[in-house]
Parts: sequence; structure tokens; C-alpha cells
Amino acid sequence: MIFHETVFGPIHSRRLGTSLGVNLMPNDGKVCSFDCVYCEAGLNSQGAGRDGIPSRHAVHRALDARLRQLQEAGETLNSITFSGNGEPTLHPDFKAIVEDVIRLRDRYYPTAAVTVLSNATMAHKSDVAAALRLVDNNVLKLDSAVARTLRLVNRPVSHDINPEAIINNLKSFAGQCIVQTMLLRGSVDGEPIDNTTAEEVDALLEALAVIKPRLVQLYSIDRRPPLDTLQVVSRDDIEAIAARVRAAGHAVQ
Repeated sequence: MIFHETVFGPIHSRRLGTSLGVNLMPNDGKVCSFDCVYCEAGLNSQGAGRDGIPSRHAVHRALDARLRQLQEAGETLNSITFSGNGEPTLHPDFKAIVEDVIRLRDRYYPTAAVTVLSNATMAHKSDVAAALRLVDNNVLKLDSAVARTLRLVNRPVSHDINPEAIINNLKSFAGQCIVQTMLLRGSVDGEPIDNTTAEEVDALLEALAVIKPRLVQLYSIDRRPPLDTLQVVSRDDIEAIAARVRAAGHAVQ
């Protein structure tokens, strides 16, 4: 599901409430450093489109207009969320845009959170890391701490991206982050995947002990994924994993 606007919604989020989306990638294609098999925006193979990424000015103009419209209509807003058609931190003006968004939030909806949903692949860059430290919810993906599973589920576009690199990026925030893990089972290109096994959970717990996030979000597929070989993990199974994460001293949502 491609988002055809730079600012979209508001939509109702399971974790963020009423959320207004900010898409820093093209409105007619997808650009991402991962190619996750469950991504609601589809796979990278659909191409980057022709529109290109929006400028900082275009993002500011679109968000200003939408926030003013919502405020005049008396609408509530819980979060302004960087999401959309790929990895937002790939935008070359990401830090400046984050600063713009915070100023607009303060003007129109000062009680709303600013949230970034990121795969953390760019978090080793100083400007990206600095921007992520500015937001209220720095939500970073860690679907698996096992190399084979990460390769199959997240399909990083660079060979330099592996669990160790992602974990080191998350660790650098010294607890100022939320770790988000998609739990799923099934197969990819005929290879079985299941990041709910004891081995996977043990590896995740070891990673969390190093990262020390302020919150861990565990969830499963909620919308139809690009691949029909993936399976939703039951609520009971998610709760069983959540119990182990809580027992290790982490807050879980």
C-alpha cells in the first residue's frame, strides 16, 4: 500500500493513537535500506517511482497546512509520525525536517508526540542520531538478533547490515529508544522463518540486555503482507514471549 501523499491521515495506530503520518520518501514508489517481507508499503521491487523525495520546504508546507486544518476542525492528535514509503532517515535533510516538525507540533498540537519509525540502519550517522534524540518516540526495528533470520525477514540492501551493526546502533542511544519487533512465521523463497523460537527469543533478550531500551513493542502482522507465505503469530504466543521480556526487566507493550 503506497502512500500517495507527503502528509497522510490521521489514522488510528494501535500504539500511538490518532497519528498523522509524514512520508519523506517518494509518493509514487518505495525507497528503503530494508526490503521487509511484511512491509505494508510493499516490496522494493515496485521501484522508486518518478516523483523523487519531497523537499524540506514541501514537507513543511504540507504539514503546516494539514495541522492548521485539523486544529481549526477541533480534531485531536496524539502523534506526528515519520513513516510511509520506506526509511525516513535516508532523506538528506532528515535532521532539519525533524526540527521543523517539532516547531510545527509546538505551534499547533503541543501535547502530541513526534515519533519516528526507523529500521536503525542509518543511525550510525551523527546527524541522524542527533535527530532521533530530539523526538519523543525513537522507535527502532529489531526483528531478529539472528543473522539468517534478519537476512530472510528484513532483506537488507547492503551486506554491511547485520544484527551486530543494528544492535550497536541501538545501543548508542543509551536507553533513549523503543525497540519494535515484528513476530512472524512462515517461509520466504521456500526457506522457513520463525522468530518466535527459543533460540530467537534468547538472542533477542541478549540484545535487549545490551540496548537497554525504555520500551519493547512486540506485535505481529495486522495488514495483508506482500507475501502470502507469512503467518500471524497468535496473541497467546506473543504474550508468552512478552512475559520472558518482562522477566528480564524490560517494559513491554
